[in-house]
Amino acid sequence: MIFGGTPVVRLTVLGLRGVPESVREAAISFGASKWYLLSRVDLPLASPSIRAGINQTIMLSLAMVVVASLIGAKGLGEDVLEALQYANVGQGILAGFAILFCAMILDRIVQGERK
Repeated sequence: MIFGGTPVVRLTVLGLRGVPESVREAAISFGASKWYLLSRVDLPLASPSIRAGINQTIMLSLAMVVVASLIGAKGLGEDVLEALQYANVGQGILAGFAILFCAMILDRIVQGERK
């Protein structure tokens, strides 16, 4: 997760910096506290960028599945590694499609409802 954690941090910061100052000033002028400003103004306006960061973190983590199996991690990456070791094309394709299917489902979940 350390490998894939940087995009979510960087894109969250980018999204929060991209919140228009006029919107923040309007909320402050109506008496918004710091917590209200963060939870009701900044985070909702930065959510597309935050979701993109979460998406990238998930994709990078799934990319590391096979690499992690090289050091003994269990899971789908182990199936891909085994297929590579024994030149079993069918098993490799099946395990690869399983990872791809997981990536597609997680991508749709993170993207949420489009407007």
